[in-house]
Amino acid sequence: MFLLAIGLSRGLAVANSPPAYAWNLPAGLPRPVVPADNPMTPARVELGRYLFYETRLSITGKHACASCHEQKRAFSDGRPVGLGATGEQHPRNSMSLTNVAYNSVLTWANPGMTRLEIQALVPMFGEHPIELGLSGREDQILAMLRQDPTYRQLFAAAFGIGDRPINLSNLTKALAAFERSLLSFNSPYDRYRFGGDKNAISAAAKRGERLFHSEQLECFHCHGGFNFADSTKHERLAFTEVAFHNTGLYNIDGQGAYPAHNLGVYQLTGKTTDMGKFKAPTLRNIALTAPYMHDGSIATLEEVLEHYRVGGRTLPTGAYAGVGSKNPYKSHFVSGFELTAAEKSDLLAFLHSLTDPSFVVNPAFSNPHPP
Repeated sequence: MFLLAIGLSRGLAVANSPPAYAWNLPAGLPRPVVPADNPMTPARVELGRYLFYETRLSITGKHACASCHEQKRAFSDGRPVGLGATGEQHPRNSMSLTNVAYNSVLTWANPGMTRLEIQALVPMFGEHPIELGLSGREDQILAMLRQDPTYRQLFAAAFGIGDRPINLSNLTKALAAFERSLLSFNSPYDRYRFGGDKNAISAAAKRGERLFHSEQLECFHCHGGFNFADSTKHERLAFTEVAFHNTGLYNIDGQGAYPAHNLGVYQLTGKTTDMGKFKAPTLRNIALTAPYMHDGSIATLEEVLEHYRVGGRTLPTGAYAGVGSKNPYKSHFVSGFELTAAEKSDLLAFLHSLTDPSFVVNPAFSNPHPP
């Protein structure tokens, strides 16, 4: 009996050992950093996918994480700013989740928000603004999940059998695991740069790449590396890179002021030098994620290039009127440059080469719930 018990326990241990997670990265690229308390497993990712698209995780039963992060838009939403379940507008644009696993900070302007497991609580339970509107409804959420046979099965596969694994901590862990799986490395540029296909991008895009990495334009300072971002972490980095930038988008009072509801990192630190500082997001799939900037106030990539060409935006009239190029807190990398029409076309060709068509139709990232 004792030997039988040992054999059974060993068998269970083998059965309960999760299969290794396959990142499927191009050769030479590093893996993302994953928290020790939330290892990547296929079962956790799959549970997270169901939860990401679950409209019952909202006060109205009609909103989900995917409402502001649509796969067809590289997990952004096409609006200037996010729109919550109750119709409340957010002050900021819904950032793309492309390669979010490599982000060292997770929001536009909060240096302290570094874990996807924690960040998931904000849209669920935040009240200013309301996103999913679940504050005070924790018990109802868990009861719904425990009563649903599909979720009982999915949670058991990811975290163990019984009602106890169906808890808020595991819910956010599963969401985080799914979000970390949203990797995009199959653009024409990837096939050119990492796949050895010299014809994967056009001659114009190749010229645009050289411009992008030139000191003339200095784009690469804030959008560098394989993820085209500068707030990055991965397994090969000795330290975590975190950066926020004032790009001269506003200068309301001539002394550097930004709109009161969007002050950047200053909103948390109170340091005047942090006024208008926001994160530089990845440029991967950038052609799919318009409108641009932290508040969605620039409609097209062409207008974004013009903003940087002149070294900051000028708004001649209105509540936010001001000359952004003269903002005293503006990054020294945003100094303006000359750009011919041909060079602009080349640069746009390069940016479009960062679009990964397979990413936005990958069934592993799609809505698993029936219509």
